[in-house]
Amino acid sequence: MCLILGPTGVGKTLLVKRLQLSSRDGKGHLGDPPPTRPTVGTNLTDIVVQRKITIRELGGCMGPIWSSYYGNCHSLLFMMDASNPTQLSASCVQLLGLLSAEQLAEASVLILFNKMDLPCYMTIEEMQSLIRLPDIIACAKQNITTAEISALRGTGLSEVLRWLQDTHRTHS
Repeated sequence: MCLILGPTGVGKTLLVKRLQLSSRDGKGHLGDPPPTRPTVGTNLTDIVVQRKITIRELGGCMGPIWSSYYGNCHSLLFMMDASNPTQLSASCVQLLGLLSAEQLAEASVLILFNKMDLPCYMTIEEMQSLIRLPDIIACAKQNITTAEISALRGTGLSEVLRWLQDTHRTHS
């Protein structure tokens, strides 16, 4: 099981829909972005990259009860909005909470900096510096990877699919 978490409005639903489309198609021809609405509750989506991977998306508004979904989580996609500096500190607090959760100690983590297509996007270097990501990675039990993406444009999806495939290769 893979969890996708992050604050409300960072693009989790769009990313999951894009991953599902690109895993089916394999060519990366995504077309126009599908319509989305903020997730209130949870969505389960299966994608196939050599094997079936179930992604459980939890709405950002569910942050207080995310921990009840940590069981059987092999990987975690944590999404941040790189165009919203005012949300960054709250995102960092959520990330630190996830990384300190005992049930997620064995999970592989991919931190996604989304919305790189917007003009007010902070670079990955700026974001890493602002949230002190090197320090977070040094203290975390988990294996942490980062990626810049645009769920809207589809940029970076192949890297996310490759990471999911590599991470879930050892899990059934």
